[in-house]
Amino acid sequence: MQTRCHFSVLIHEQAKKYGERTVFEYRDFGSTEWRECSWKTFSERVRQVSNAMLNLNVKVQENMGIFSQNVIQYMFTDFGAFGIRAVTIPFYATSSEQQIQFMISDAQIRILFVGEQDQYDKAYRVLPLCPSLEKIIIFDPAVKKDPNDPSSMYFDEFLKLGEGFPRQSEVDVLSKQANNDDIANILYTSGTTGDSKGVILTHGQYNAAMLANDECVPVGEKDRVMCFLPLTHVFERGWAFLCLTEGAKIIINTYPKEVQQSLRETHPTCMCAVPRFWEKVYIGVKEKIESASALERKLFNRALAVGRRHNIEYVSRGKRPPLNLHLEYMMYDKTVFSLVRKQLGLENPHFFPTAGSYVSSEVEEFVHTIGLNMVVGYGLTESLATVSCDHMDKVYTMGSVGRPITGISIKIGENDEILLKGPTITKGYYNRDALNKEAFDEDGYFHTGDAGYLKDGELYLKERIKELYKTSNGKYIAPQMIESKLLVDKFIEQLAVIADQRKFVSALIVPSFPLLEDYAREHNIKYGSMSELCKHPAIMKMMQERIDTLQQQLASYEKIKRFTLLPNAFTMENGELTNTLKIRRAVLNKNYAAEIEKMYEE
Repeated sequence: MQTRCHFSVLIHEQAKKYGERTVFEYRDFGSTEWRECSWKTFSERVRQVSNAMLNLNVKVQENMGIFSQNVIQYMFTDFGAFGIRAVTIPFYATSSEQQIQFMISDAQIRILFVGEQDQYDKAYRVLPLCPSLEKIIIFDPAVKKDPNDPSSMYFDEFLKLGEGFPRQSEVDVLSKQANNDDIANILYTSGTTGDSKGVILTHGQYNAAMLANDECVPVGEKDRVMCFLPLTHVFERGWAFLCLTEGAKIIINTYPKEVQQSLRETHPTCMCAVPRFWEKVYIGVKEKIESASALERKLFNRALAVGRRHNIEYVSRGKRPPLNLHLEYMMYDKTVFSLVRKQLGLENPHFFPTAGSYVSSEVEEFVHTIGLNMVVGYGLTESLATVSCDHMDKVYTMGSVGRPITGISIKIGENDEILLKGPTITKGYYNRDALNKEAFDEDGYFHTGDAGYLKDGELYLKERIKELYKTSNGKYIAPQMIESKLLVDKFIEQLAVIADQRKFVSALIVPSFPLLEDYAREHNIKYGSMSELCKHPAIMKMMQERIDTLQQQLASYEKIKRFTLLPNAFTMENGELTNTLKIRRAVLNKNYAAEIEKMYEE
């Protein structure tokens, strides 16, 4: 059952309830050993952090930064700050020096917590450029500080400032004064246009979000939840906090690239993820099917057909499957599908919230087919994550983004734009008065920039209005939809559709380099460099055939007519990706102007 109280006291209330029960499984920096932390210890560390912050003269509603991967110290810091009514501002661990300099200066951050060496080095380099920044506190004890650095301290040293809880009476007073109007976080969105703006999230928004999500998301005390997306991401942050209110156990995965191994080692029941995670799962399973024997392929394809019929045509629509279908499904579920889930580390699956970008219907159906409850949703940083999601106890439709949560009012405006109003919606952007006036209409509805519609109580997305392309022939193209259809191919790692004011659709494609090299070896294709391989006629022919197959259901004007295989990946360093790995189309258009123009030559 959910514990409902202000975040300033949540952890202490849960510690009274659960005591020595484990709340976190985690690994220290650089360690392969999983450790446990109890609710009681969590509460003590949060109190220490609150006391230590007061000893560093942290004031009510003062902004502090956290520049780190997901680690247990991150949680201590967040809730320690909430206990004294301070504000935490999470930075993506991959943020550039330019980005953190902007955020530190914009929010006038005095104290910055950092994760490991890379974050410390960046923070120390911008220190002279940020007049407000006074102190850096380092989570990883293995970090080597600059010999000329007098302003930094390790987290263990910081905790000693709160040993024995010397300021606890003040902490208690501040916790009692905490209210729903207090700012909890400011989340800076990097944005696909490059404009960074701080979204204000209050404790009132969190309170409303916890209540509303509790009604439709069945996470509970028995769940083991993998914390995989960065805690900077509003989806993971809101989800992790919800799990804490419900008494679930959280498994903290520090390095995203290690998540598959972490899943197999810890066997979670739930995990929130972006569609790309499930696309890679789908690609991996398809690859194994393709390399299997003819008999195994036949068996697996039969299992998929039965699973689809059982879970998509009946269960998702609220219908009871016929007995013979149910029995056949149970047989495949206990044999074929259980093996797939075991390889993923998901032997005891409960449900898996998925949002953040367009979810391919092919991938969504596959995940449900193999017996994993993918709960597709929609939300923004400005809505404190969830606007809508599938409800497992109600009919849900493949292709929708679920039913609106309690308290959210949705209005469909001009150009089918989704407009939002309710207690979970931000009051505005930090230090952005002009932008705030543009973001809300006269009735107080927030402009999402996403087009969609409501049907039978479910919300459907159409396209991102600002990313809707118009060809020179007057046809509108939704690039994300096209990209999602092609990203399920194992040979395609990254993809950017080009179409705006062009006479046809083209694409920049970053292939999976290891798979491309394997294909070249198997087919005796000679090449001197990756650039040469990407241009080889045999490779281009193979890729064209795969693309043609994947876009059969598209209208002729939506189909990719020409494409360029790139020998290098899109990167954050080149400004081509945001911290959440969304592509910045304007930057790609500039960086690959020559390649794009070549595709449109007669």
